[in-house]
Amino acid sequence: MRAKATTIAISGKGGTGKTMLSSLLVRYFSRYGSVFAIDADPDSNLPEALGVKIKKDVGAVREDILDIRADKVSPSMTKKDLFEMELLQIIEEGKAFDLLVMGRSEGAGCYCTINHILREVIDTKSKNYDTVIIDCEAGLEHLSRRTTRGADIMIVVTDATKKGILTARRVKELSLEVGIDFDRIVVIANKVTPETRPIIEELGRENGLDIIGYVPFDPLISQYDAIGRSLLELPEEAPSVSSAYEIFGRIRQEAEEKYRKRGG
Repeated sequence: MRAKATTIAISGKGGTGKTMLSSLLVRYFSRYGSVFAIDADPDSNLPEALGVKIKKDVGAVREDILDIRADKVSPSMTKKDLFEMELLQIIEEGKAFDLLVMGRSEGAGCYCTINHILREVIDTKSKNYDTVIIDCEAGLEHLSRRTTRGADIMIVVTDATKKGILTARRVKELSLEVGIDFDRIVVIANKVTPETRPIIEELGRENGLDIIGYVPFDPLISQYDAIGRSLLELPEEAPSVSSAYEIFGRIRQEAEEKYRKRGG
């Protein structure tokens, strides 16, 4: 058991294939150890991509706890205790990985305390796994809320567009501005064709981005999405899967090397 899990956060502009790559990350790393997957995107799609049906998400639990009057809680249990207990119960436990879905927060009120409790629970729970994978919400908001604090690697997914590249650059800039110290921020270009790859390579250089790999456009992804089929069932010889696995292999080797140097 590791003293500290390797935590990988996945960010990017909406529509770039962030959740697709998150699901493939879960599939790949579950081969090498225990995985805790966290869907932190309010527009939750990771459960479907992983073929998991969830009973409840964190947003619903948070609302339930906030609605409970103080006199309805047992004197021996605080709301913090109740929230932690409920949170552990909604983690979907599977053979290959466990999944926690954040969901949406509805209604008025300050969530600062409960959000803090949530981060504490995730930090504590994560110690039981080898790898933690966080599918962040699209855009930049997760950085200002520090949802991804403590992540070792930030993967920013871009598609073959200038907008995607500029979002990736902004993620890198904003993480520095708000003081989130990732060990490494890298970019994976998704939905790439032979015609668009040289364009993306040039845009990456111009914007100072570390593009570590290219995943080709794969019509199988669209086919699976159209019928609601889990992306875990994609054949390993599919261009998207084989390319992604090659990239993930390098990420894993780098993480293992870092762990050994720390004396793990």
